[in-house]
Amino acid sequence: MSETAQKTRVLFVDDESFVLQGLQRMLRPMRNEWEMLFVESGAKGLETMGQQPFEVVVTDMRMPGMSGAQFLFEVKQRFPKTVRLILSGHADKDLILKCVGTAHQFLAKPCEPEALRNAILRAGAFENSGKSDRIKNLIGQMDCLPSIPSVFNEIIEKLQKEDTSVEEIGVIIAKDLAMTAKLLKLVNSAFFGLRRQVSSPIDAVTYLGLDTIKSLVLAVNAFSSFDGRKTDPISLTGLWGHSLQVADWAKRIALEEMVHNSVVEESFIAGMLHDIGKLAFAVNLPQEYQKAARLTEAEQLPLYQAEESVFGAHHADVGGYLLSLWGLPTSVVEAISSHHNPRNPEGSMELTPLLAIHVANGFSHEKETTGSLDEEFLQSHGALGKLEEWRSLTKIVQAQPAAVT
Repeated sequence: MSETAQKTRVLFVDDESFVLQGLQRMLRPMRNEWEMLFVESGAKGLETMGQQPFEVVVTDMRMPGMSGAQFLFEVKQRFPKTVRLILSGHADKDLILKCVGTAHQFLAKPCEPEALRNAILRAGAFENSGKSDRIKNLIGQMDCLPSIPSVFNEIIEKLQKEDTSVEEIGVIIAKDLAMTAKLLKLVNSAFFGLRRQVSSPIDAVTYLGLDTIKSLVLAVNAFSSFDGRKTDPISLTGLWGHSLQVADWAKRIALEEMVHNSVVEESFIAGMLHDIGKLAFAVNLPQEYQKAARLTEAEQLPLYQAEESVFGAHHADVGGYLLSLWGLPTSVVEAISSHHNPRNPEGSMELTPLLAIHVANGFSHEKETTGSLDEEFLQSHGALGKLEEWRSLTKIVQAQPAAVT
């Protein structure tokens, strides 16, 4: 087989020629792995795909004539095996929900080549998995889904400017009164143990830092999506407390290992959101989820295994796929979707968000069940000998965090 035939064929679709030119320049280092073609409309993209096969399509969202959502729907119908990604500067709720079942991941502009590469690899693995259709079908049945808050998008856009101040971030958060109230309630809870009362979003950013605030904005909004709805057999307050505990412990583990700050941040975000799929199940498919809860009790199964038996997929599968449409880093999506069945195919010895979340979540459930840590996975990371050291980080007594409702 020739070198060209072995490359992954990737089609980029965007109605702005200067964007396509920028992508060509940015992705030049990927020429040894990808054979790339760039077109300026969805119609042209479909015509091109009809002439030659592509393993991956990457499209903008807002385009005249045929939107990115319409284009991906057509791609799914005509070329179902093609991996479908969105690369766009727009991430509002309506657009994301239109892409459930048609897109594998949303990536926000600007996007680094390595992030795009990882997204393509992960999306390809998801599409080839035996559960992909089942997961998308389950989410397609759900009416109440968490959405990425517009406040978060504004924060990210502002942070891309070098001269952004803490005050500016605080002002953005303050525009959303409901978010502000819930965030201040949480920040002033005993969990964070601040020595003074925090009275404004600016103070919150100052005392907790931008990374923590970004994660809390995402999580508060995600949990608030289920306000006022029955979540039996899951306790919304209890799950919130568990999620914040796992996030805190994962962050402590990452800090202990002195990894890059991005890994610390991603470990905290993944911890906050790792169980959001449970709420999606409980609110949208309550009868089936009650069946899973009864199965857990009757057969002494971990909940995720009971979910697998009832739905053909578990909460980590659903949460990971749903949040992949938020444009979160691939490592965060992997940590969320794989925290119950982690793998380390590359044999990396470095701490990753997946490793941090798997360990922190395992520690959190130790009183309920044994064997929740995957020793083979830990051994592959060289982490078995570190467990007691990491467990000691969790001994610091934390008060129950404020509920977000």
